[in-house]
Amino acid sequence: MSVGVVVSGGFDEVVIRQKSGERIEIGELLKAGDILLQVFDLDYGSLMSGTDIERIGGMQVEGYGATSIYEEKLRNYVLARAKPIYDLRRGGLPKYVPRFLGEVERVTEEDLKFISEARFRKPLYLGKVRSGSRVLDIPVYVDGERALTHHILIPATTGRGKSNLMKVLLWNLMDQDYAGVLVLDPHNEYYSYTRDGKTYGLSQHPRADEKLLYLTTRPPAKKNAASLTINVRNIRPWHLSEILDFSDAQEQTMALLYRNYRDGWIERLLTMDPEATSYDQRTIVALQRKISYALDLEVKDGKVIERGKVFSLSRGLSTIDDVVRALEDARIVVMDTSSIPERVEILIAGMIAERVFRRYSSYKEMGEIDDKPVISFVLEEAPRVLAGERATVFGRIAREGRKFKLGIIAITQLASLIPRELLANMNTKIILGNEMKAEREAIIGSASQDLSRHSTMIASLNKGEAIVSSIFTGFAVPIMIDEFEKLVDGARGKGERKGTLVPLW
Repeated sequence: MSVGVVVSGGFDEVVIRQKSGERIEIGELLKAGDILLQVFDLDYGSLMSGTDIERIGGMQVEGYGATSIYEEKLRNYVLARAKPIYDLRRGGLPKYVPRFLGEVERVTEEDLKFISEARFRKPLYLGKVRSGSRVLDIPVYVDGERALTHHILIPATTGRGKSNLMKVLLWNLMDQDYAGVLVLDPHNEYYSYTRDGKTYGLSQHPRADEKLLYLTTRPPAKKNAASLTINVRNIRPWHLSEILDFSDAQEQTMALLYRNYRDGWIERLLTMDPEATSYDQRTIVALQRKISYALDLEVKDGKVIERGKVFSLSRGLSTIDDVVRALEDARIVVMDTSSIPERVEILIAGMIAERVFRRYSSYKEMGEIDDKPVISFVLEEAPRVLAGERATVFGRIAREGRKFKLGIIAITQLASLIPRELLANMNTKIILGNEMKAEREAIIGSASQDLSRHSTMIASLNKGEAIVSSIFTGFAVPIMIDEFEKLVDGARGKGERKGTLVPLW
C-alpha cells in the first residue's frame, strides 16, 4: 500500500510526499520500485505562503476558532527525506534514481527475503530487522568468525543498551563452538544477577557448565567459577610497562633483573637493599615504590607481604594458563573486576592477551591456525587501553589481530578518543543511540557505509535500537536487539533458544 510519492531529490537523497493519513518515521525502510530507501529526516510542506500559515496559526492560538482550509489534505503535508541504500533486484548500491512521482511503499518481510538465501557456518546473531519502530520477523546474522576477527565497535551513551547487547551476543556465542571470548566485567553484570526475584546472567545458559568460566575474588561454589588470583611470578617487565610510566633507566634495570632472576625478579627487587646493590640506588627505590603500589605488595622484615585481593606469591600460578586454555576451548571467560583497581584489571587483561597473542602467532608459523577458534577480547570503556601514546598489546591486536584470528569488541561512550586508525579497523559497528554530536561524527566518519545522512537518526535511537554498519552487510541495517532477560526466560521454557539463521549481505 502506498504511503507517499517521490516528488524531488536526486541520486543521494529522495524527497517523498507523505500520503494523508499515513505516518512515516525516522529510520523507516521504504521501497520505491526496486530501490530500498531509509528515511533520515522529516519536514513540513505546504502549498500556502508562509504569511498565510502564520495568520491561520495566530487565529487558532489567540482563540478566534479553527480556520477552515480549502483542500487541506492537498495543501499541507509531510515531506520525508530518504537515502537510497540497496538495489532489491540486482543487489548492492543502487545505480539509478526512483521513478519521478512513483509510489513509495513500506518494506515487507517478503521484500527482504533475499537475506535468507545463504547460510553461515559460524553465525553471530545481532537482532531483528527494524523499520522505524516496527520490528520485522527477520533475524540478522553476520559471519561470526570474520566479524570478530575484523573487530566490533559498540558506541553509545549511558542507558542505550550496550550491556544488554553484549549479553545477547555472548549468550548466542555460547550456542556455538567457533569463538572464545574474554570479558572484562567492571560492574559484575554478566555472570549472574537478580531481577524481579529471578536469576539472570550467562550462568543461566543451558551450556554454562561447559562453555563458561567465571573469575572473581569471591568465587561461588560453582563448577564454572574460579578465584581471580594471579601469581607475581607470571608478571614480566613489559606487562608493567603497559600500565606504568618508567624512565629509560628503570626499563633497563627491570630488564636486567628479569634476565638475572627470571620469574623471581619482582620478589628480588622488592627485598633488595638499595644501598647494598650494584644497581643505581635511586632507580631501585623508584621501582620498589611503583611496583609495590601497583601490585598491592609490601615488604616487612625482608619478606614480601600480600595486601591486595589478586596478586599472590604462593597461589594462582596456573591462572593465566587456565584462562588461555579456556579461550582456546571456545569458552566465554568473564573476569569480574568490580572490586579491584583499574590498573590491576588492565594489567591482568594485558597478561592474558599477550600470552594468547604469542601462542596464536606460533600456531600461524606452524600452519595450525586454521584449526583454532577465534579469540575476542571485550573491552568496556575501550579508550582506557586503546587511546593514548602508550603501546599496548590491545593496540597491536587492533592493528594486526585479524592475521592471527584475534579480535576486539570495543564498548565505549567516547569513540572519538580512540585513534582514527583503530576506529577504521573496527569493520563492524553496532551503533546505539548517541546524542553527542562529536561522538556521532567520529562514528560516522569511520563507518563501513556512508552514514553522512544518519546523524539525526543515530541521535533518535531508543534503548535497544541500533544501526549495524559492517563490511559484511550490503547496507547499514537497522535492528532491534533482543531483551536479554526474555532470552533467558525463553531458554528456561524451551531448554534452549532456537531460531532461523539468516545472514545479512
